[in-house]
Parts: sequence; structure tokens; C-alpha cells
Amino acid sequence: MSIGFNNIPGSGLVAPLFAFEVNSAGWHDSVSRLILVGHKTSAGSLADNTPSVVTSLSEADALAGPGSMLREMYRISARNAPAQEIWMVPVPETGTAPTWTLTVGTPPTAGGLGVIDISGERLSVTIAPGDAAADVATALAAAINGYFDDLTGAMLTVTAAAAAEVVTVTSRHKGAIMAEEDFFVPTNISGNWFATSGALTVATGTAGAGTPSLAAALAALGDDPADMIVSPWADTTSLDAYQTALSDVSGRWSWMRQSYGHATCCNTGNTAAQTTLGLGRNDRHATTIPRLPGTPHAPWLWAAGFAARVIPWLSDTVTGNVSRNQTGLVVEGLAPPRDRSTWWGYSARNTLNKSGISSWKVTADGKVAIDKLVTMYRLGPSGQPDSTFRDIQALFQVSGGLSYIRTVLADEQGQKALADDNPGNLAAITTPKDIKGSFIHAYEALVLRGVFENVPEFVQRLDVRRNAQNPNRIDVFAPLDRVNPLDVLAANATIYQQYVRT
Repeated sequence: MSIGFNNIPGSGLVAPLFAFEVNSAGWHDSVSRLILVGHKTSAGSLADNTPSVVTSLSEADALAGPGSMLREMYRISARNAPAQEIWMVPVPETGTAPTWTLTVGTPPTAGGLGVIDISGERLSVTIAPGDAAADVATALAAAINGYFDDLTGAMLTVTAAAAAEVVTVTSRHKGAIMAEEDFFVPTNISGNWFATSGALTVATGTAGAGTPSLAAALAALGDDPADMIVSPWADTTSLDAYQTALSDVSGRWSWMRQSYGHATCCNTGNTAAQTTLGLGRNDRHATTIPRLPGTPHAPWLWAAGFAARVIPWLSDTVTGNVSRNQTGLVVEGLAPPRDRSTWWGYSARNTLNKSGISSWKVTADGKVAIDKLVTMYRLGPSGQPDSTFRDIQALFQVSGGLSYIRTVLADEQGQKALADDNPGNLAAITTPKDIKGSFIHAYEALVLRGVFENVPEFVQRLDVRRNAQNPNRIDVFAPLDRVNPLDVLAANATIYQQYVRT
């Protein structure tokens, strides 16, 4: 084969010369970008529908505002994926901000302690001897407004104001989803006066209403990297927006764009509500995390926590992590529903997965752990059951694998002329056989990386041919056999009283 040059002329040089041109041999890096879509406050400097990288909690405070939904999504994402590249996109609010009232009863004359959990964060106020209800309400409002967990960096997405014995708590954001903030007075804390009858009455004030449009925020991503798009909204309009943005026909997964990506959201409801949502969709580019009523932490934290926990594995097409079973991965910073009787058993989790809804379990020490993450894809083009894209791993194996193959083809076959044969072994000429070789080399590398398997069968089935109508075009049938996660191990344990020799 001849030696090819990109810049040094192949002829016409006469004067003496020692010359080197420097080119890249090409190298594919496995990188990923986590995109958080949510609300900011007026204190955040980032404009709506504008993506921005964020690398620290202080940057999240500046860009999205302290105590904002986006700030808290970043916090839990960074806790679960501390080395991950994270971006955020604020979306405009719409509708009404929900409110709650916390009414304080007559405090004990000797004083005491009041403890309440708000969205999974524990607050306490000291009741001094002789304090009136208004004093306790003022102290409680101050505790809510000034809450900051020194260990985790958590803040509250609500504010508070006291008037006499009533604390009015208001969400920092408008929208129906904000009504899923959780208020709970623990009864298992010794001396918690708030847990006594009539001490603290929690009631809903103004109902939250409204769902934001995500179209502009998703469009703002363009074709920039957006491997995992995280948004808490799982209503029909939002799910349709994810589907449009990631469409195989004209979206990020289309042949024209090839920028790929996946959406993760969260839906709150019981088993019936979850399966109803799943069975009404059929989208391989979306994953829904189910959240039960009575769960301390908000849906935006569930969506961000689960997505961040798995993105380091799903983006790893180098050491095979993309293909692994994820069961048992603990999602840091999330607490399960307080009512243990609502935790899903195997039958319920199996039903959720078959309905296109992901599942989780609770560890022995009370932590939320991944059971199985699935896409919302269940049916093939003719409406027949199809599990090809059920595993979330499948989409990341495909996007990562195809990106690698495209890199190899660009490095080895880009900027060349096309001929049926190359008898002179010219570096400027490629053939269908050469292109087939590049495909095989790339596939072999991906097999070694634990993304695909079965090289001999791939070679046998691979079809590379020159297009009959367009001599400038090569058509390829590339049958990719992905590695599967080990989800089920079934063993027949047959017990003998004594082995019988035969």
C-alpha cells in the first residue's frame, strides 16, 4: 500500500527537503454529559432555556439560586456521580405555587423540643420555658428559611413566614409537581412536642397547579452531547416532548443527527398508576423512575439521583460497565417510603418492568437501591411484544458502540476515493472490502470492551456493498449482537439424603 499524505504534495517537489506532516491516528474517548432540566429561582443568574456546565455546589447556587429545584438536582447528582460532567437547563415556571400551613398549639410551659421532617430533611426548634405559640412559629419559620445541612449541603425548596401561631410555607417554584413536597412529624423521637396531639397541625393551603413546557429547553440542547437528560416531569405532554427531542425520525437519534441521548423522569403513584402510565407509552428513549406517595424526598431528587448513579456505568464502553446488571446500586441521598407495607415485592417489580416502568428495592439498612432500569419500550412496529430495547443498557451500548464505529470509519476511511478494487494499493483509494475490514476491526474492539459479542457471526452476517444507483455510496448491513446484563440466575437445588452411585 502506498504511503498517503494530507498536506505534503505527492509530486512536484524538487528542492531538497526533510519534512514531517503531523496527523492524528484517531482515538475514541468514552465521555458523557448529564443534563439536568428543572426550575431556578430569581437569584440564579442563568437565563431560562440556556444550557450551562456546573462543576460545584457554589456554581449551582449562583446559576440556579440557593434552594432551587435545579440546585438540589445538582447536589444529589454530584453526590452519586462526583466525577460526572453535569450541565443544567432552567425552564420557565407556570401556574401556581403550592402553600401549606403549620399551626402551632399551646406550648408546654416548661419548654421542650419540636421536630419536623420537610422533604426528607429534619428540622428542630428549641421551645424555651414560657414561649407562646407565636414564638414557636417564628422560630420554626426561621429554621425553614435558614436550613442548610452542613454534611450534605441540602437546602429546602420552600420558604416560610410566621403570623401569630401560623407558619405559612410556600414553594419556591410554581407548578403541580411542587405539591409533592413532603411534611411529616416523626413520632419516634423522644420528647418531640410536635408529635403530641394538637401541637402542630399541617394543612394544605393553596394547591399547586401548572406544568412547564420543556420544548424550548430540549431544543436548546441542539446536537451538543446530552447522554442523559434528567427531568422530574412524567406527564403526557412532557413525555411527548422527550419523545420528539429524541426521535429516530427527526430527533437526536435520527440518521441526520446521530447525537443520541436518553431521558429519565419520575412518576409518583401507586402500582396501578405506574402501570397505567407505562402501558400507555412505547418509547425506547425514556426511562421512568416510580415514586410512591409518602416518600420523603421529592421527584426531582429521585430522577436526578437514579440517573446520576448509573451514568458512569452506562457511558463506560471501555471496560464493559455499560453492559452490567445494576441491581443493588445504592442511590445516595434518597429515603424510601415510610410505610414499609407499600414497598414493592418481586411480583410488583416484575409487573412494573414488564409495563415499561423501572423498579427499586430497599436494602437491609433502609437505603434505596436500583432493582432494574428499563425503557418505556414494549412493542415492535406491528404491535407485537418486543424486548430488544427494554434494558436501559441497550440504548447506551448502541449509542456508544455506533459512536466508536463511526470514529474508526472516519479515521480509516474518511476523505478517500471509492473504487471496486485498488490494484495499486493507493492510500487515497478505498474499496468495499477495505470498509468491511474497518467494520470488523471496530466490532472486534467493542467485543474486547464488553459492549458486543460473537465476532465470527458478525463477520458472517456483515454485508458491505456499493450502491447500484449511486457509485459514491456504500450500503452496510451491520448486525450488532449486544452483551446482556445478568438479571436472572435460576438454579435447581436438588437435595439428596445420600448420593447414590450408579
